[in-house]
Amino acid sequence: MGFSLGFLVGVFGVLVLSHAAYSTVQYRGLLKIMEEEFSGPPITVVAELLLGLVFSLWAALTVPGTFLSIHPHSEENMIVALPANLDFMVFNHRGKVFPVEMDLKLKH
Repeated sequence: MGFSLGFLVGVFGVLVLSHAAYSTVQYRGLLKIMEEEFSGPPITVVAELLLGLVFSLWAALTVPGTFLSIHPHSEENMIVALPANLDFMVFNHRGKVFPVEMDLKLKH
């Protein structure tokens, strides 16, 4: 079960983000006990959030694979051949029940 480095970094990033959320909730609970007002999370939690964000973004961009071209005339998007067995190509469907032209007018 070989996990890639990007996947492990992504799991670590999600764990860091979860720990930052837990730390913020714990900090707010402590402030409620001390009857102080919440003005924002501590700087350590903010740094943890940024670190988790960087790890998660890096993993999200590297784990799925390489980007493919979206241009219609690209080599990757060319249709090579039709399926060998044309018997399974069905052109009769429920769309023929609907009229070809619909005379619907928008209400103003």
